[in-house]
Amino acid sequence: MPKKTLAIDQVLIILAETPPEIAELSEGLEPAQLHAKPSSNEWSANDVLGHLRACADVWGGGIRTIISQDRPTIRAVNPRTYINTTDYLEQEFHRSLQTFTAQRADLLALLNRLPREAWSRKATVTGAGKPLRWTVLYYARRLAGHERAHVKQINQIVRMVRR
Repeated sequence: MPKKTLAIDQVLIILAETPPEIAELSEGLEPAQLHAKPSSNEWSANDVLGHLRACADVWGGGIRTIISQDRPTIRAVNPRTYINTTDYLEQEFHRSLQTFTAQRADLLALLNRLPREAWSRKATVTGAGKPLRWTVLYYARRLAGHERAHVKQINQIVRMVRR
């Protein structure tokens, strides 16, 4: 969760900016560069993108569930575990980014037409200790803040592989 609480409009801006920022950062890089790890214990740009996609699946899925159901109960899923059920880390970077971009456009279309009061709709989240009550806004802030940090990480990675 970001240290600074983001307003709805800020969340929407960050969520909209993430895919094009990643596209700009990765422009002109070869597949080998995008899959290259700066060191053995670090992620490649492709690994970070795969992680962002897993988070978008899990947390974006939470948003969709809250919007489509009345006070749902959602089982917590760790995106780092969820990614093991996907092939995101093996996918070609630019194709993966296209999928992420399309998924983000769908989420933004949903969020942009959401009435302000619906951002406070809640779900009970279980499976990670004491049940929690998370709102659409909580999930969206979590996604935006998390992505902001990882876009910076991708920037650092691509600067290293461009050398």
